Amino acid sequence: MQVVVLCGGSGTRLKEMSEFVPKPLIPIGGTPMVVHIMRLYAYYGFKDFVLALGYKQDAFKQYFAHYDLINNDVTLNIGRYQGDNCQLHYVDQGWKVTLSDTGELNAKGSRLKQVEKYIQGDTFMVTYGDGIGDIDIPSLVAFHRSHGKMVTITGVHPSPKYGEIHHDKGRVISFVEKPVNDCMINGGFMVMNRKIFDYLIPDPQCDLERGTFELLAAKGEMMVYPHHGYWGAMDTLSEMHELDQLWRTGQAKWKVW
Repeated sequence: MQVVVLCGGSGTRLKEMSEFVPKPLIPIGGTPMVVHIMRLYAYYGFKDFVLALGYKQDAFKQYFAHYDLINNDVTLNIGRYQGDNCQLHYVDQGWKVTLSDTGELNAKGSRLKQVEKYIQGDTFMVTYGDGIGDIDIPSLVAFHRSHGKMVTITGVHPSPKYGEIHHDKGRVISFVEKPVNDCMINGGFMVMNRKIFDYLIPDPQCDLERGTFELLAAKGEMMVYPHHGYWGAMDTLSEMHELDQLWRTGQAKWKVW
């Protein structure tokens, strides 16, 4: 089963970094966010990736063209002019990565439609290039197959950013620091049937959440897989630093490999 990673956005809310590096390539613990996501899927055996690119798409092609040298230990035999003078000590093996330019300003629905030609099976996975979590991918896939609907999204509980005040006529009764929010949002890590392409067009304005998902929900063709573990997104500079700190202190719960 193939994995589509939506990597085309400009990351305006993280412009301090994305002005120079596309958001999915921003490093967390020295490794680009998109590689963290890909390694999570690869751990569970899903190693065929299609990256839907847009903003600074050339940076992705440069990075993945040199991926083996960047991400592996290397033994060089300096001074050898004949034969193989470079030996790689592989970390990530057996990956297939398709890099597709889907337009700098295109919405996500358009991007997904444009990579249809690379999707070979009846079922495939889709996620965003800026969110990560300790998602049990095989359980997600099994859930999708069990209900027979067109789309499964992973519902996550976003980490609250502020404390909550409970008061009575101005008198503070209690203060709860960052209470757990009962609402769920779409955290990516989606499974889709190929029929979704019938609802998408390559027009740059074709969105995925607005319009397409709203229509499929109304038709009863969407299900949610509740995830109660860790999930985090890299939308702001502070969230980037938080994810980086988790990784560097050994607290990255998404590191299952």
